[in-house]
Amino acid sequence: MKRTFAKAAAAITLGVAAIASLTGATKPAPRPANWALTAAVTPEGHHLLGNPAAPLRLVEFVSYTCPHCSQFEMDSEAQLKLGMIARGKGAVEVRNFVRDPIDVTVALITNCVPANRFFTLHTAFMRGQPQWIGPLSNSTPAQRERWTTGGFASRTRAIASDFKFYEFMAARGMDRPTLDRCLANEALANKLAQQTSDAAEKLGVNGTPSFMIDGILLAGTHNWEALRPQLMARTK
Repeated sequence: MKRTFAKAAAAITLGVAAIASLTGATKPAPRPANWALTAAVTPEGHHLLGNPAAPLRLVEFVSYTCPHCSQFEMDSEAQLKLGMIARGKGAVEVRNFVRDPIDVTVALITNCVPANRFFTLHTAFMRGQPQWIGPLSNSTPAQRERWTTGGFASRTRAIASDFKFYEFMAARGMDRPTLDRCLANEALANKLAQQTSDAAEKLGVNGTPSFMIDGILLAGTHNWEALRPQLMARTK
């Protein structure tokens, strides 16, 4: 009797599998519990946080030496991640809009880590900007000369030294030789500069932070207060 029941159960199992194969039915892919933990790099090299197929795509054009960008990060991060990204309602794409050698140096660092670490590091630099940016206004003529003359790697490493980026990254697990390799990536610096020029000339970006929603540049929107109601209207 036990064998009969076992055979019947096996037949039912095989029958279900056969029906599924004939009808093309498959088990749906698991949905991440929190899309805010999903990061990727776009084909153009920009960083994306959230569901790549989300119904809304917010693009941020940012500069690491822009105080308004730092303020935007502090004002918006929690609400964007919890209210929009985590729930799969929208995704955020960060594009560098480089303005000066210090900005380029930070961008070389953040773009050097794996995709799943980019946003943590990006946020750390943005939120920590009031602390690390001091030498930009308090530097000596000799320091400024080191930032702008000589070979590419010597310039970025001088900036990293004067702004204490070596210590900043050591606290986050990156040793000096690794950081030096990141800072020597002149090809990436040229790519970032070209992307900045393209954003200005082809998309009309003329300041930071600036934003696009689904490919449309938001004129006159440069802070969280102005951006928030536009996002809410599209993610109800």
